[in-house]
Formats: sequence, structure tokens, C-alpha cells
Amino acid sequence: MNLELNDKIAIVAAASKGFGRAAARALAAEGARVAMCARTVETLQAAADDIAAETGTETLPIVADVTKSADCERVVEQTVTRWGTVHVLVTNSGGPTPGDFDAVDDAAWQSAFESTLLNVVRLIRLCLPHMKKQRWGRIVNIQSISIRQPVDGLLLSNSIRPGCAGLTRSLATELGPYNILINTLCPGSHETDRIHELAEVRAAQNGTTPAHELEQLAASIPLKRLGDPAELAAAAVFLCSERASYITGTSLLVDGGACRATI
Repeated sequence: MNLELNDKIAIVAAASKGFGRAAARALAAEGARVAMCARTVETLQAAADDIAAETGTETLPIVADVTKSADCERVVEQTVTRWGTVHVLVTNSGGPTPGDFDAVDDAAWQSAFESTLLNVVRLIRLCLPHMKKQRWGRIVNIQSISIRQPVDGLLLSNSIRPGCAGLTRSLATELGPYNILINTLCPGSHETDRIHELAEVRAAQNGTTPAHELEQLAASIPLKRLGDPAELAAAAVFLCSERASYITGTSLLVDGGACRATI
């Protein structure tokens, strides 16, 4: 299937590892030029070099913290300076601090809002003028299964991530006339650093081991395994493509059937 992404210009946030790196690689494999941003220069440069070497597609690593407004501006400015426009935006960030209600203070709430939702707003705002001008754009917001079904011990994620789904649904109506499509991806449990960090937290709480917690988690999923970030990336790339030209405003689960919600 020709996804018609050759020579499209993409920005992928938190792209040095996990879902972001997988999405950047998948876009590059389809011929898109990819600006990759993350906070750590060494891992970001290595990821960008590896993807460029593997796919033969140009990448642009930009060290940035998307919780900072100035850094978001710099990511878009450097991308446009290099390649002239932006066609595709994939927002992504690390999850908020785990914990129940009594464990999170005002500072944790504010940090979670900035890292989970406000950065999405800022990056979209900065990319939209270019997408509107060319009357073509794709925005994919990587969030979590918690948009559809709360996850125990992740109060901040459960509370704030649904706001991104509301943003996505609202913007689908506003941006449709410009042929700009926006969707949310909701990953379940995949093999990422984040899932291993959460397994360590739960092991400490339950008096078990991280390996045991991961085994239990995999057993609870209908497909009986954790996902591969590449499986989420495949869905992201499809939503960024011309083949998804009539899909907008959706929240798509990529979770191995873990979510039990019917709608």
C-alpha cells in the first residue's frame, strides 16, 4: 500500500526512544523527512543517526523539552527553516508521575498538565499555520488507554489525558475544512521504559518483583503479551497517510484488546 508520505515533513516529539522513536522510524521508512525532538542529546542524536542510516531518509534531531513554550517554538522554527513547512505532527511525551490521590500535590498536577496536555496545545498551535496554508495536515496525539479506561495507580494520567481526546474531537470540526485530520492513539501496555518503571513501582507496593508484575500484566491482556512500539507506530503512520483521508476526531486503541469499554 502506498501511503503517499514520500517527502512529507514530519515532527515527532519525545523521539529518542519508545513510541516516539518507533513513530519517527516508521515515518522515515515511508519516505517522510523527520524532525525528532527529545531532551537528551546523546540518545536523540543516536536515534536520528540510526533512523537515517536504516531508512536512507533525512532526519533532524532537535534537543528540546516540550514542556517549555520556547522549546516548542524552536522545534517548529528549525523544522520550517530546514524544510520549508510541516505536514505531519506526532505529539508524545513521558507519562505523568504515578500515584493515588493522596500522593500527588499541586506541583505534580501542574507538571502533569504541562507535560501531558499543554505541550500538545502548543505544538498544534505552532504547526497549524503551515498546515492551513497548504490545506493538508495530519496530527496524531499519542496518549494512553487511560483515555478510555482508568488505570489503577495512574490518577494524573486518568484525569488529564482525556482532555487530549476532547481537544482532538473539538479540533476535528475546526480543522476539517482545511483538510487537516487529527486523531488520538491510545496505547496499552507495550515494551517501553515507562512500563518497566511502572512495574518497579507496583512490585515495591505489592512485595513482588518487576518481572512478576509484567507477567501478570501480560496475562491480563487478551493477546497474552505486551505490545511492541512498532505496532503502535504502524497505526500512527497509517493515520498520518493519505490512505486515512476520511478518519478524523477518533481515539484509536492499540492495546491488544486490554480495554473493556464497549464505546
